Amino acid sequence: MNNPVCRAAAIHDMSGFGRVSLSVIIPILSTMGVQTCPLPTAVLSTHTGGYTDYSFIDLTENMTRMIEHWKALDLKFDAIYSGFLGSPRQVDIVMDFINDFKDEDQLVVVDPVMGDDGKPYSTMNREMMDEMKKLVLMADVITPNFTEAAFLLDREYRTEMENGEIKEWILRLADNGIKKVILTSVPIKGKKRQSSVVAYDSDDGRFWKIDCDYIPAYFPGTGDIFSSVIVGSLLQGDSLPIALDRAVQFVSIGIRATFGYNYPTREGVMLERVLSNLRGPVLASSYEMME
Repeated sequence: MNNPVCRAAAIHDMSGFGRVSLSVIIPILSTMGVQTCPLPTAVLSTHTGGYTDYSFIDLTENMTRMIEHWKALDLKFDAIYSGFLGSPRQVDIVMDFINDFKDEDQLVVVDPVMGDDGKPYSTMNREMMDEMKKLVLMADVITPNFTEAAFLLDREYRTEMENGEIKEWILRLADNGIKKVILTSVPIKGKKRQSSVVAYDSDDGRFWKIDCDYIPAYFPGTGDIFSSVIVGSLLQGDSLPIALDRAVQFVSIGIRATFGYNYPTREGVMLERVLSNLRGPVLASSYEMME
């Protein structure tokens, strides 16, 4: 019997405090009508951005036991969605999971979490980056930020890019069969207080772009929020530019709803105040074709 709602396997870590990873992925996808089946990679007392002395439980071995049970149940997933992974072993487990649960018309989304602002995260090394390069080749959709795109392509991180160079990077990423490449935090030449989100759809060869104004605050978890709205939108049948528009607008609304408060930014955006926006009508307003 077909599942009456879309079902997504979400392979991410879980933080007990702080709105990141599964703490935001589950409510976002649920609000968008998607049954979220978490496959936790680790459980932390808090996320690692801005907190110290946090507890950390590695669930690598538990992942394999959960997967074996899911196989025995013959579970089917409309989407497989992975994010931060803590070791080469976990990357291998995710690649095996994609092969084992592969299904017709399934959506595989990989957010290759490796770094930001030109620098790798502390858990990233050359072996992990090489493994992540293998994992993205199994995806239909990838959502790297500009730093992670540089790592995937072995390119130097840049603070300014021409449109032609951005397209060349994206086409290189799509060369190996990835259907949709969504690149975030792309620097705009001559505009220090703006960045772009640029997407490419290999089905029609078109590029889409949304320019984003700079807000002087950093909120952990916005990348997880962005990618989760992309997953939910595509499962709802939205086109790539509509999914892009919805994700950018939702992240912007979340940041603006939080920014005005005297509030610790390390706790993430006030997701609870804006979740209902995901149930509203689709109001595409900001995307444009990239010439």
